Amino acid sequence: MSMRARTTVAAALSTVLSLSLAACGGDSGSGSDGKAASVGIAMPTKTSQRWLNDGQNMVDELKGFGYTTTLKYADNDPKNQVAQVEAMIDSGVDALVIASVNGKAFNDVLEKAKSADIPVISYDRLILGSPNVAYYASFDNVKVGTLQADFITEGLGLVNGSGKGPFTVELFAGAPDDNNTRYFYEASMEVLEPYIQSGDLIVRSGETEMNEVTTPRWDGPTAEKRMNKLLDSEYADQDIDAVLSPYDGMSIGIIKALKEHGYGTAAKPLPIVTGQDAEVPSVKSIMADEQAQTVYKDTRELALVTAYMVNSVVHDKKPALNDLQTYDNGKKVVPAYLLEPVSVDKSNYKQVLVDSGYIKKSDLK
Repeated sequence: MSMRARTTVAAALSTVLSLSLAACGGDSGSGSDGKAASVGIAMPTKTSQRWLNDGQNMVDELKGFGYTTTLKYADNDPKNQVAQVEAMIDSGVDALVIASVNGKAFNDVLEKAKSADIPVISYDRLILGSPNVAYYASFDNVKVGTLQADFITEGLGLVNGSGKGPFTVELFAGAPDDNNTRYFYEASMEVLEPYIQSGDLIVRSGETEMNEVTTPRWDGPTAEKRMNKLLDSEYADQDIDAVLSPYDGMSIGIIKALKEHGYGTAAKPLPIVTGQDAEVPSVKSIMADEQAQTVYKDTRELALVTAYMVNSVVHDKKPALNDLQTYDNGKKVVPAYLLEPVSVDKSNYKQVLVDSGYIKKSDLK
């Protein structure tokens, strides 16, 4: 990350901190009744290092405020996660932070949270269909999709006209029950669609509607299976130039399928493959000239913003917010604080990820 970018992030976070501290009068670690407060944290899965980091970051930040925490992982099972949240409510937590497996699964349990006067913060993935979501903390999900699609069009030379198309591309989207999937995909398609319409980009499978390209649970092996099918059916006689992948775990599976079909040699180079979350396996893949790009979202900053948001709502104060209109969950527009994502490739991964301390240099060996 450039010094200017880091200064901007630091300034934004400084604003969050100062506003939140002012709102709470410096109080922390206790509820409105003065007793020690606790926070329930519900995370979706342990299969992604990203979510392991999120959970631990949230625990650490809230501990810094003096809160006790209960952290649960749902193994990507919506029913399991709802049961975990219900148990947290029954235990008397003072606030809930939920990164949902299925954003539509929480209506009844959040009614129970409301009855118990427990505020709910939706973490990274917006909870849908419930009016009982106080706030949303995430990244600019529209920009994530834009960064991925921009990387493809710029990498192929379509933006400056240096590319000699038409180029072939296939499209992947995330989990159909994750609200972020829609934001990522629609933003990507806003960039890609004009080139598809002009014929500069060709989707040989014809699969361009989001419901045709979603990947349950963001699962890498599922993405690998679909990529194998596409290569067998559509690319036996022509190479593929780019793959829109919304998440690193899927990207690794997609690249595995491509390599099984002979890609990754001087005679048959890998196509441009995007990603998201700057996970270590994908950063190593970028270093090895396999995956081309990922979108970095500093989950340390997200945990920090969310912790201040929790501290505000526990003290019946309004937290710092910067988006009051984008995230309609079907029952209300949920007030949000959004952080900036950053596009990462081989040219800047060291500066953005290693020099910032997000990833240890030793982890990339």
